[in-house]
Amino acid sequence: MHSSDTVAPPADTADGAGRRPVAGSPHGAAPSQRHDGVPATRSPFAALPLAQALPLSVVGGVLFALSFPSPGWWFLAYPAIACLLVSVMGQRTGRAAWLGYLGGLASWVPLISWAGRYLGPVPWFALALFEAALTALGAVAFALAYRWVPRVVPSTAGRVWGLPAVVAALWTGREWFSGSWPYGGFAWGRVGLSQSQGPFTHLAAYVGVLGLSFVVVYCVAVVVSLALVRGLRLPVRVATAGLLVSAVLAVPAWPTATTGTVRVEAVQGNGPAGYFDGAAPGEVLASQVAATDVSARKVDFVVWPEAGAEYDPRRAPVIAESLNRVVRSTGAPLVAGGITETDAGVLHNTTFVWTADGWQSSYDKKRPVPFGEYVPDRWFYSKLAPSLIGLLQRDYTPGTKPNVLTVAGVRAGIAICFDIVDDGLTRDMARGGAQVLLAQTNNADFDGTDENLQQLEIARMRAVETGRSLVNISTVGASQVIDPTGRTIDRVPAYTAASMVTDVPLGTTTTPATVGSGLLVLVVGLGGLLTLLACAPWGRRRPTAGADPAL
Repeated sequence: MHSSDTVAPPADTADGAGRRPVAGSPHGAAPSQRHDGVPATRSPFAALPLAQALPLSVVGGVLFALSFPSPGWWFLAYPAIACLLVSVMGQRTGRAAWLGYLGGLASWVPLISWAGRYLGPVPWFALALFEAALTALGAVAFALAYRWVPRVVPSTAGRVWGLPAVVAALWTGREWFSGSWPYGGFAWGRVGLSQSQGPFTHLAAYVGVLGLSFVVVYCVAVVVSLALVRGLRLPVRVATAGLLVSAVLAVPAWPTATTGTVRVEAVQGNGPAGYFDGAAPGEVLASQVAATDVSARKVDFVVWPEAGAEYDPRRAPVIAESLNRVVRSTGAPLVAGGITETDAGVLHNTTFVWTADGWQSSYDKKRPVPFGEYVPDRWFYSKLAPSLIGLLQRDYTPGTKPNVLTVAGVRAGIAICFDIVDDGLTRDMARGGAQVLLAQTNNADFDGTDENLQQLEIARMRAVETGRSLVNISTVGASQVIDPTGRTIDRVPAYTAASMVTDVPLGTTTTPATVGSGLLVLVVGLGGLLTLLACAPWGRRRPTAGADPAL
C-alpha cells in the first residue's frame, strides 16, 4: 500500500489528512517542496485516504472476530492487527478515533453476539459500543505513535524495531485497561486469547495472556514496518521477518513438571440451569445427581459445575441429603456450588467441599458478573432501562476467601465462571499452591452460541499460563479436561447429561507468568505510554525543514 518513491503532500491541502489526490500515486499524494526547493521525503507511515482506511479498518475488525470461536481461525488475528494499524497510522486524532471505533464495532458486535441470547439487543449492543470506544482510544494512541516516534527515532532500525515495540506496548496497555475498568473490566477479545490453538500458545507460560498479546502485536507491527520503510531490499525484508518469527517460535515450551495424578469425576448434568429456564427448585440438583456415575471406582473427588447444588446445603436438609448420597455412593468428597447467604443477608456465589462429615471449606466468587450477577450503580441504570434492570433482582457480593481449597489431600484452585478471565485470580491460584485448577461454570443462558467455546479457550490459556491441568466443567458444555500444555485429554459432548472420569496430572511448576506477568504488563503498558508522551512534539509550532507535515 505504501511506496518507497512517494513524496510528501503540500501542507496547505485540505482533504482531512493533509494531502490532495493525484493520479498515479498509491496514496493519491502530490510532491511538496521544502523551503529550499528540494522535494520533501514522505513518511512511510503517512495516512491513507479515508476511502482506503475505512474499509481496511472494518475488514480488520471482522477478521479479528473470526479469530475467536467460532470459527476460531487464530491465524486471522495477524492480518486483522495489520489492517487496524495501517488504517490508523498517520491519521489525525479525530479520524483515527472514528476508524478505531468502526473497526471495533466490526469486531465486537459479532464476537459477543451471545450477550443478546436472552436479554435481547440492548445489553449486547451497549457492551459492544462501549468496548468499541476503548478500541478507538487505542487507535488514537497507535496513530500518534506512528506520527511522533519516527520523528524522534528516524533511523531504519528505530522504525523497524523500536516503533513496533511502542505500538505493541500501547496495545497491551489498552487491553489491560479494558480488562480492568469499569466495574472490574471485560477481559474478553484479547489478542493473546485468540491464540489458544496457534503456534505461540506456549509463550503464555512465560509472559501470560497479556504478554502474549504484546508478542503477537509486536511481530505483526515489525512486519508492517518492514513492508513500509525505505532503504531495504526485498530479500532483506523477507529474511528479517522470517528470522523474527523463527526466533519467537524457537522459544521452547516451559517444562511443565507434574507429580502423580488425581482421579476426578466431572459431572455435566445438562439440567435447566438457565436464568429463564423456569426450573423447579431441586431440578438442577437432580440432574447433577442423575448424571453422576456412582459406579466409578477409586475416584479421588467429584466436581460439579457452578451452582450445581443450587442452594446452601447447611440451610436445606433436602440438598444436604442428596449430597450425602453422592458422597456415600462414590466414596469420594464432592466439590459443588450453590447460592449462599450470610446472616446479614449478603449473597454469594459459592463453591464448597462436601464430605461424609458435611461442609468442609468454601470459596466465594470474587468476580461476579456486572449486569449479570449484580447491578452496579443500580439507581442510575434503573432510570435508563428499568424493565431490563428489574429482571436482575439479586445482587451477589464479591468474596474475600482464598481461591484454593484442599480436596482429598489435593490443593485445587477454584475459578467460578467469570473468575477465569481475571489475571490476578489466576496468579493467586498458582501462588496459593494449587496443583490442579477447577473451572466451574454455568453456560446454560448461552446455549447455542459461541460463549461457552470462547470461555473454554480462555480456560485453556490459563492452564498453559499456570502450568496446571484444568478441569472445565459446565452445566451444559463445553466440559473438558486440559493438561498443562493446553491439550484436551478428556471431554463430554455438549448438551448431554454425562460425566468424565479422568486421571488428571498434578502440576508442580512455577511458571514465569505466575511470578512476574503482572509486573511485566505494568512495565510494558506504562513504558509504552511514557515513551509516546516523551516523543510528543511539545511546544513545536511547525515542522522542521524537510519533515513530513503529518508528523
